[in-house]
Amino acid sequence: MKATNKLTIPDLITIGVFTALYFVLVTIATFGSAFLFPGFNNVVLPAFCALISGCVYMLLAAKLQKFGGISVMGIVMGLFFMTSGHFIISFAGNIVMGIVADLVAKMGNYKSKKGLLASYVLFSYGLFGPVIPMWFMKDAYVANLEARGKDATYIAELFANINMGTFVLAVVLTLICALLGGLFGQKMIKKHFVKAGIV
Repeated sequence: MKATNKLTIPDLITIGVFTALYFVLVTIATFGSAFLFPGFNNVVLPAFCALISGCVYMLLAAKLQKFGGISVMGIVMGLFFMTSGHFIISFAGNIVMGIVADLVAKMGNYKSKKGLLASYVLFSYGLFGPVIPMWFMKDAYVANLEARGKDATYIAELFANINMGTFVLAVVLTLICALLGGLFGQKMIKKHFVKAGIV
């Protein structure tokens, strides 16, 4: 157990490192989904990121075992999306799901495998923040794109596959991929990091 439940300077450094790693994986998922699934990249982005980020999330939770680390990671990601031109909901989605995910992980003292897996699933839905306005705030989203200089052709292509069917698909895919990514992350931690004494 940690000597204190409060976040220390070393803890904040640890959170910063893992947040940076998570950011890199989000970037990879963004470009990867655009390359592999043209026209559907916004639909599969949260799922793709959830699939490849489980190790980072689980290792942060295992190393820190304190409330606040997951929340801070969600807040930082939300701030990035908001400052990069996305809607305020981008920030809200990440911060809300980050805090909820942190609370769920805390219920199992950051040691319950099922609790951490549920926590990761919830955290992964935070990445819906930047894309969910495409389904439920289309007019505002289009106006934002036009203000940023996007032409009608670009906008039409962007919304070509945005409908309630693809929204349901995005939700289901994210659930499946978060479960797979989280389980893989837990397996890697047990196989490599616990044996090496890192956690």
